[in-house]
Amino acid sequence: MTTVTREKFGDLPHGEGAVEKFLLKSDTVEVEIISLGCIITALKSKSREGEFSDIVLGFDHLEGYIKKHPYFGAVIGRVANRIAQGKFVVEGKEYHLAINNGPNSLHGGIKGFDKAVWAPEVLSDGVRFFRVSPDGEEGYPGELKVWVTYTLNSGELTINYRAQSSKTTPVNLTNHAYFNLAGQGSPNIYDHKFTIEADSYLPVDETQIPTGEVDSVQGTAFDLREPVELGSHLQKFQLSGFDHNFCLKQAKESQFCARAYHPPSGRTIEVYTTQPGIQFYTGNFLDGSLKGKGDCVYPKHSGFCLETQNWPDAVNKPHFPNALLYPEEEYRHRTCFKFFVS
Repeated sequence: MTTVTREKFGDLPHGEGAVEKFLLKSDTVEVEIISLGCIITALKSKSREGEFSDIVLGFDHLEGYIKKHPYFGAVIGRVANRIAQGKFVVEGKEYHLAINNGPNSLHGGIKGFDKAVWAPEVLSDGVRFFRVSPDGEEGYPGELKVWVTYTLNSGELTINYRAQSSKTTPVNLTNHAYFNLAGQGSPNIYDHKFTIEADSYLPVDETQIPTGEVDSVQGTAFDLREPVELGSHLQKFQLSGFDHNFCLKQAKESQFCARAYHPPSGRTIEVYTTQPGIQFYTGNFLDGSLKGKGDCVYPKHSGFCLETQNWPDAVNKPHFPNALLYPEEEYRHRTCFKFFVS
C-alpha cells in the first residue's frame, strides 16, 4: 500500500506562486517530491538494521532550490546533458542555445525544466506533473507538452516520462538525484560498490563532450560489469571521478542497467530503464560550499547520480541513438529505482 499526501512547501519570490510537496509512503520507502522542477527533495530507505535514513542530497527549504545548485533531485529538460557549442541543426535550420557550461549548453539552458513550476495531479500510488514548454523556450523548436509521473510500489520508485511536440525537436529527459546510501551528509561514497551493465562507454573531450567514438570498457577503468569499490577503483586508475555516459543495450522494455551497494548499511539501489544510456556521475564538482539538509555540507564525491538518458550531444552525432521527437510521435521512457537491503 502506498499513501500519498500533499502540503505546501513554500512560496516563490515576486508573487510567482506556491510550491507544493508530495509525500509518497510505502512500508519500506518514503519519497518527497515538490512541484518546482519535479524535484525529489528527500528519499528515505531502510538499512539492514531497519533504520530509515534520507539518502538524497538537497535542502530543507525552498530557498535552497531557488538559488543556484547542482540540479539536486530535479527533472532535467528539454535536453539533459551537454550539447556541443549550444547549437544543432533540425530540418535544415540551425538553432542556438544559451552557453552555460564552458563552451557548451547544459541541462536545457539557463531556465531548464528544473526551474519551472509544474502542475500536479495526485494519483492513488504517486503524483503526475505536467507542463507546456513554449515554442522557442531556451532556443528549442516546438511547443512541447511534458508529463512526468512518479509512482511508488513497495520498494520501487518508477518515473515515467512522456512528451509531445508541435515541431521536430530534440528531447532528452532524466532525473538528477544525488544519492549517498550511508545517508545524505555522509562525507563521501568511497565505500560504495558500483556495477554498470555496459560493454561500451563514450570517451569525452576536455569540455565533457563525447568525441564521437564508442569505446569498449574491456581492460579500462570504465569496466564496471563486476562490482567495484569506488574509492579503491579511483585510486587504482588515478581517476578524479566519473562523469561519463555508459552505452546500454537498447530495448523496448525496461532492463537492468546499474546497481549501487553500501556494504556497511546493506542499502542497495538497482536501476532499470528503457533509455539507451546512463550517465554515472560521482559528484566531482561538489565542493562543500553549499549548506544542505540538517546543515550538512556536500564535499567532492559525497553523492552519486545514475542518470538514465540518451547519449550526450546525440543531436549532433548521427551515429548516436536518435535524439529527435517528431510531431506525429510520442516520447516515452521509463526508469525504475528498486531500493532494498543486501
